[in-house]
Amino acid sequence: MSNTKEVAEELGTLYIVSTPIGNLRDATHRSLEVLSDVDLIAAEDTRRTSILLKHYNIQTPLSSFNSYNQVKKSGGLIARLKEGQDLALVSDAGTPGVSDPLYHLVKAALHERIPLVSLPGPSSVLVALTVSGLPINRFVFEGFLPRKKGRKKLIEELTQEKRTIVIFESPHRIVKTLNELSKVMGDREAVIARELTKLYEEVIRGTLGSLAVMAEKKKLKGEITLVISGAPKTKNREN
Repeated sequence: MSNTKEVAEELGTLYIVSTPIGNLRDATHRSLEVLSDVDLIAAEDTRRTSILLKHYNIQTPLSSFNSYNQVKKSGGLIARLKEGQDLALVSDAGTPGVSDPLYHLVKAALHERIPLVSLPGPSSVLVALTVSGLPINRFVFEGFLPRKKGRKKLIEELTQEKRTIVIFESPHRIVKTLNELSKVMGDREAVIARELTKLYEEVIRGTLGSLAVMAEKKKLKGEITLVISGAPKTKNREN
């Protein structure tokens, strides 16, 4: 009778972890436990993530994983998962996969039948929607608008969108974007949600045109989420 035992190879788990969008106290107990227990954290911005880890005295090693190196580094991360190591994937802030490289790694993990666990948490999209005062039962998220190619076409398409629209924008381009949107969409209701959950959080409501004037005078700073009312419903009339 043989005393040898067959040891089944165990795959590691890829945890998709949401992190605070500004206020570090918004980290969940579960996310902190996972970040402490995994073997490696793949972070979009290691500098941003290290602030969170230092605040909670978490010593887990960090590895950069962003849109510039995702193809090159995915193979190494998958190899570690296949060796049985647990990994956490985080964006620079908020829920991974919103304007950051989540899809590529998740698809690779699914191909290798690696277990995936997503930990819910903060999202600037949802925070902005809930304070906007606009309908949020149906909405569309467009991330950052294209800077050049396809920008005009997308804005024209969004003009017909009846759901509430959410986009991201930088403070350097917000005036230009508001003016372009106002010119094509008209003076719709809109909301600028700036620096959400942070010390200087600000929610400014108005129309696309009035917000453009305000933004040019005020020189807004910080991360901006823009919420725009959908196209008004048209009534079909019979002649």
